[in-house]
Amino acid sequence: MKRVAAVDLGASSGRVMLGEVGADVLELRELNRFWNGPVRVSGRLHWDVLHLYRSILEGLRAAGPLDGVGIDSWAVDYGLLDESGRLLGNPVHYRDSRTDGVMERVLSTIPAAELYAVTGLQQLPFNTIYQLAAEKLPADAATLLMIPDLLAYWLTGEIGVERTNASTTQLYDVVARDWSDDVVSRVGVPRQVLPALREPGDVVGTVLPDETGLAPGIPVIAVGSHDTASAVVAVPAVGERFAYISSGTWSLVGLELDAPVLTDDAREANFTNEGGVDGRTRFLRNVMGLWILQECQRVWGDDDLPGLLRDAAAAPPYAVLIDPDAPEFLAPGNMPARIEEHCRATGQDAPRSRGAVVRCILESLALAYRRTLRAAQTIADREVDVLHVIGGGSQNELLCQLTADACGVPVLAGPVEASALGNVLVQARALGEPFPDLSAMRALVRSTHSLRRYEPQGKPADWDAAESRVFGTR
Repeated sequence: MKRVAAVDLGASSGRVMLGEVGADVLELRELNRFWNGPVRVSGRLHWDVLHLYRSILEGLRAAGPLDGVGIDSWAVDYGLLDESGRLLGNPVHYRDSRTDGVMERVLSTIPAAELYAVTGLQQLPFNTIYQLAAEKLPADAATLLMIPDLLAYWLTGEIGVERTNASTTQLYDVVARDWSDDVVSRVGVPRQVLPALREPGDVVGTVLPDETGLAPGIPVIAVGSHDTASAVVAVPAVGERFAYISSGTWSLVGLELDAPVLTDDAREANFTNEGGVDGRTRFLRNVMGLWILQECQRVWGDDDLPGLLRDAAAAPPYAVLIDPDAPEFLAPGNMPARIEEHCRATGQDAPRSRGAVVRCILESLALAYRRTLRAAQTIADREVDVLHVIGGGSQNELLCQLTADACGVPVLAGPVEASALGNVLVQARALGEPFPDLSAMRALVRSTHSLRRYEPQGKPADWDAAESRVFGTR
């Protein structure tokens, strides 16, 4: 039995989970859960990374004896160190406006087709490449570390970047599986700030007991440090004919493939090819996710999600629909007002109740999932028999049923803590547990975690008409 801690940081909350892994055992216990989110200072959004680090240490100190620690988090954001290893300011939040207009400027220098042929990455305005191009690096910047690698550095004193998160930067060559010297040079990033890459399962180093207050000798192990990479490890799938939605603040909708798809069709459909554990490719698109609903709840001051979902289930179907990926829904703010304005701009009556707003959000997400899943199957030439919904959104029964209805395939919902499970499984294998491949890890997830199945209901023609209303014939 291996006893490891998974540090799992999402874009709205973080957690430290104790994982116990053995031949027939895969259990998690929460040690510490804490808030995470943007902090606005002098007109800029930052992450409170020192709060995250302190909260992580509190969780690890409560764990008792450990065989290992692994860290995963959201993608694209980073911290900069000077030559002495000190952090140069709080990392900037990807929703900050500093990247407004930067993507277009970079693409005038590096054509989109050329950039995609190397990086295979979806064009999103907050990708690391555009954050770096938004403003000149400080003169004393010596090292760039993605968020999980920054935290691992503070725990161990060892510098490096794990590959799955590097693949989200748009500075990474998905074929050569290394930093792209050409892209890095053309965007004006000093090559020396990008450290050597690590593989999931590599031992980063051991914790610094004097710095951390932890017992000496505990190894910190690189996992799929992009939280979606860890989550996909824990998809309880059988075979290859499956798709997944890692559902939370963001929804990552896609397939697991043996190799990247770098065709014009993939680029024009804005699909991304991100690194996965064991050299797999996560062929997916980012869909805005439950962020829109979370912002509505914040504005309303209403944390009664079950009540909102009951009202949404009773609201008329297809009454109001939005494009959840429209740029006006990206930044924090008054989301109900933005939905109302979006409705006016698209010739619709705005929803009149909170339940109707929630129904609008969830049906619109289901439509975006449907469109993304169908495009992924066509572009990758892969048929899908089942759609796995993992992460926090797997608990949203209405969204899961709407997703099954819209996509026309059964949905299997769960596990909820997929990122933490994938994290502890990769650690356990690095520590000697006999998991020869992803199939073995997924078999253990299936045998130890219950799933809920949703069969498609309703009329496909209704969803066809709804999709046409939102997306036209695109």
